[in-house]
Amino acid sequence: MKHPLHVNSEIGTLRTVLLHRPGKEVENLTPKFLKRLLFDDIPYLPVIQKEHDYFAAALQNRGVEVVYLDKLMTETLQTPDLKEQFAEQMIGESKENVNGSSELLKEYLLSFSTKDMIHKIMEGVLKRDIDEEKKVHLYEFMSDHYPFYLDPMPNLYFTRDPAAVIGNGISINKMCEGARRRESIFMDYIMKHHPRFARHDIPVWFHRDYEFPMEGGDQLMLSHDTVAIGVSARTSAKAIERLAKQLFQRQENIKKVIAVDIPKTRAFMHLDTVFTMIDYDKFTIHPAIQGPDGEMNIFVLERGDDPERLKITERRNLAQTLKDVLGLEEILLLPCGGGDPIIAAREQWNDGSNTLSIAPGVVVTYDRNYVSNQLLRENGVEVIEIQSSELSRGRGGPRCMSMPLMRENLAR
Repeated sequence: MKHPLHVNSEIGTLRTVLLHRPGKEVENLTPKFLKRLLFDDIPYLPVIQKEHDYFAAALQNRGVEVVYLDKLMTETLQTPDLKEQFAEQMIGESKENVNGSSELLKEYLLSFSTKDMIHKIMEGVLKRDIDEEKKVHLYEFMSDHYPFYLDPMPNLYFTRDPAAVIGNGISINKMCEGARRRESIFMDYIMKHHPRFARHDIPVWFHRDYEFPMEGGDQLMLSHDTVAIGVSARTSAKAIERLAKQLFQRQENIKKVIAVDIPKTRAFMHLDTVFTMIDYDKFTIHPAIQGPDGEMNIFVLERGDDPERLKITERRNLAQTLKDVLGLEEILLLPCGGGDPIIAAREQWNDGSNTLSIAPGVVVTYDRNYVSNQLLRENGVEVIEIQSSELSRGRGGPRCMSMPLMRENLAR
């Protein structure tokens, strides 16, 4: 059968993508716990779902197969033993809220159908969901009044971050923030047990058990032989080194890993919030990540003579580094907001630089970033705008909301 994973560029024609339609998990956000759950505001569920459906339809209208996380998970947990194992792991990794109620929680979750159990885990389990008479022995009178046994997972619609396809393998990521750490469990189970993937010997280049974090928003496939990874607020240099060693030791195609240091702020959460590839020689960029004359801290990692040692070259200029690794004479860096300091800051906050390429020179963007979108059009890029009043409240754009599983090889 055809291999189910293949991504060797950022811009190859997109064939299959993983999405998650926002569900009741966003309705379990409250002002008191927004910071804990990594949100700045509370989306309105009917509208965010409508906007997400529009996004999915825009992809499907271009011939992209859209697969959904909850459906894949339902198809994955086909045996009672696997369903129980999954429930136990989710409870185990939520132990700070469970307060000695693991068995009761497991009984509660397993009382649902597989599909409903998955949705319940995603939306979170409130303490009030459990019958009071069953909680008598749990010493709830000593609780801290936190309302959840299992936290909701409102960031799930950003499917880019928990895992990323690199070549014909996958990086199953160690998420940085506790609120998101359980998200990569879904991809771990899907890769191991879903019939679409389990029958293939899919290499895992990086695993979620590693002690240092990495997230998919920082992982960009620049070409068939070069990966760029942001050293960001969510991805550590140690994790990049680990991934590079695994790639160099276990496959032959990828020759370089480019580590790009970006400011460690919430606005610049991942590399793809400030930099994306949109054509063979065109990129979006937020000017604020560059110093004078385009200077940045960039490190080119390559195979060393010893498999456990990397050859590391330090670079300073992003444009020149991109030209060198991609073999290009010239490239075009298109500044978010046209480079205007006020417009750029506003549109970058609303993910004006977070474009999803679905083919060379064809991108999906948020409609609200109209200055950036017009600049793209003026430079020959086809822009497919999607509605974004509620989707943007989660601080992620079209690239953040999509995990490509299959892309076509580039023609050149």
